[in-house]
Amino acid sequence: MTITFRKSIRIFPGVTLNLNGKSVSFTFGFRNGLKRTYSSTGRVTTSCDLPGPFGWRRTTRRRR
Repeated sequence: MTITFRKSIRIFPGVTLNLNGKSVSFTFGFRNGLKRTYSSTGRVTTSCDLPGPFGWRRTTRRRR
């Protein structure tokens, strides 16, 4: 069984610092609605919780 580390720290309302064993990331946005996450590994993720039957959408890309 693998031991993992993950910690989220809310810096300001709408800004979260996420720590894990391999990277650090910042998330801008709120729990419901549009969020954008920038990771130290170069990944940028945009997430959106859409109302009704559309559900939750996410797109991920690598920074260059």
